[in-house]
Amino acid sequence: MTIARSWKRTMLVGAMLALTPTLGFAQAARVMAPAKPNVTILATGGTIAGAQPKAGEAGYKSGSFSVESLIQAVPGMEKVAVVKGEQIANIGSQDMNDAVWIKLARRVNELQKDPGVDGIVITHGTDTQEETGYFLDLVVKGDKPVVLVGSMRPATAISADGPMNLYNGTAVSIDPAARGRGVLIVMNDDIHYAREATKTNTTSLQTFTSPNRGRAGIVLFGKASFYSPPVPKHTTGSAFAGSVPDAMPKVFIVYAHANVGPEFVEAAVAAGAKGIVLAGVGDGNGTDPLIQALAAAAKKGIVVVRSSRVGTGTVARNVELDDDKLGFVAAMELNPPKARVLLQQALTKTKDVAEIQKYFDTY
Repeated sequence: MTIARSWKRTMLVGAMLALTPTLGFAQAARVMAPAKPNVTILATGGTIAGAQPKAGEAGYKSGSFSVESLIQAVPGMEKVAVVKGEQIANIGSQDMNDAVWIKLARRVNELQKDPGVDGIVITHGTDTQEETGYFLDLVVKGDKPVVLVGSMRPATAISADGPMNLYNGTAVSIDPAARGRGVLIVMNDDIHYAREATKTNTTSLQTFTSPNRGRAGIVLFGKASFYSPPVPKHTTGSAFAGSVPDAMPKVFIVYAHANVGPEFVEAAVAAGAKGIVLAGVGDGNGTDPLIQALAAAAKKGIVVVRSSRVGTGTVARNVELDDDKLGFVAAMELNPPKARVLLQQALTKTKDVAEIQKYFDTY
């Protein structure tokens, strides 16, 4: 605190004492203390709210505890912010679906407009956390921090990681440096941009990494340090911001492997697919029968996006395959699950392959 600010505060406290002689200096200082920020926690279930049927067992049931229980389990949370909880859903994130996404996104956009809310935290299972985070990154309109947190151990486990993740996530959500950075994921002391993060381990606490562009920062006991800002467009800069559809276009992911045939593509077409994402081998490739089936689907007006099952790197246009000839879109840095999320949103705007490629180049 500067000398000028310190002098000003002392004068204000002195003025209060003069007006209220019976008020002690400590009490006056408390009255003058700035109000704590307000954070809304939206709970969706997941491991962070999970319970083991028997102590010490590896298995557990997701979504066993309410948001109020999660908040009460975090020591010192009341010192960070005034926290309010809302239960959006209470499911394992393997069961995450379009209906919950739509409900969640609309509530987040309402909170973005609420002047009484400073930060938004979402508790979520780790299995599909990166997909939900990226979806919100595209459709949220506002620069208030939105932070997803989860855990790798259930709430009843020895050394559960959920409370610290929730504490850190809440602290990040009220950090001025977090504003305007898009949707974030906070796990195991790391801060990730939702677009960049992916789950890489089935059980390790250090499961989330950002393999292509790196972490957004770190947070230690509620103190955040941010690195480079995000480059791709997001939230207020997104063409989809503030526009949450009533229903999502049907998009399937087809997984490439040795000796794969056209059957998965044919099944997706028969099921009414509007888009198909290829989780290709290597640089987004597949067997000749698979590629020919995808090309036939593209000719029918189904948008086909080439991504890779590898998990890192870029699938660039007209590398490995002739996308111009086949009528495909290249996913660039997006892995198959995130390519599916962006394709869903792109299809709410257009079916033109060239225009959709621009979205993949931008987001």
